[in-house]
Amino acid sequence: MELFASPLTCSFAVHVACLEAGVPFSLRHVVRKTKRLDDGGDYRDLAPQGIVPSIRLPDGSILTETSAVLQYVADRAPESGLAPAWGTVERYRLVEWLHFVSTELHKKHLFPTFADESPDAVREYARSSAQRTLDHVERRLAAGGPFAMGERFTVADAYLFWALLVAPYGGVSLDGRPAIAAYVERVRARPSVKAALAKELPLYVADSGGPPRVATATASASA
Repeated sequence: MELFASPLTCSFAVHVACLEAGVPFSLRHVVRKTKRLDDGGDYRDLAPQGIVPSIRLPDGSILTETSAVLQYVADRAPESGLAPAWGTVERYRLVEWLHFVSTELHKKHLFPTFADESPDAVREYARSSAQRTLDHVERRLAAGGPFAMGERFTVADAYLFWALLVAPYGGVSLDGRPAIAAYVERVRARPSVKAALAKELPLYVADSGGPPRVATATASASA
C-alpha cells in the first residue's frame, strides 16, 4: 500500500495507524506547497484536489479523506482493535469521533490558523472559538478511559492526537486542560507515534528550509 503524505499534516494520523496496524506500506512524500512527489511527479495527477492523506488501493485507484483512509487501514487489520466491527454501536461511536475531529477541530479551527491565505481576523476567530470545542474534548477525555473510545487505542486517537499536537503551534491554546495534557503525553509515548515523528520531522524541516517551530518544540518536549 502506498500512503501519500505531507509531513506533520493530518496524514500523520494515517502514518501512525499504518504502524499500529502492522500493514505493509510505503510512505510517499508530498511537498505541501508545491504538491511535488518524492519521484519528481505532480501529486495532482493522482489526486486532482492535491489533498493528503490518500492511499493507492489494490485496484490502482486513490482513496482520499482522512476519516475514510483511517477506517480502511483499521479494517485491513481487525485484530489490531483500531476500529470496532461494522454494525456495532461502538463503530458508530468511532465514526462520531472521526467526524468530530474532522469538522469541529481540523477544518473549523486548525485549517484557518495554518492556511497561508487566511486573513488575520479569520485566524483570530478560529483560535478563540476553538476553546468551546476543546472544552468538549476535555470533558470527554476526563470522563472516559485513557483513550477516546475508552480502554483501547483506535484510529480516532491517531487523528485526535495529531490535532491536539499541532494546535498550539497554530496559536490554539490547550492551557488549563489537564485531561488533554495527560492524553497528549500518553499517546506521544506510543512507539508508533515516536516512529512516525522520527520519520516526518526531518521531512518537515527539508520542506520548510529550516527548523520549524513544531519540530523544535516536539524535540524539546521529547528530550
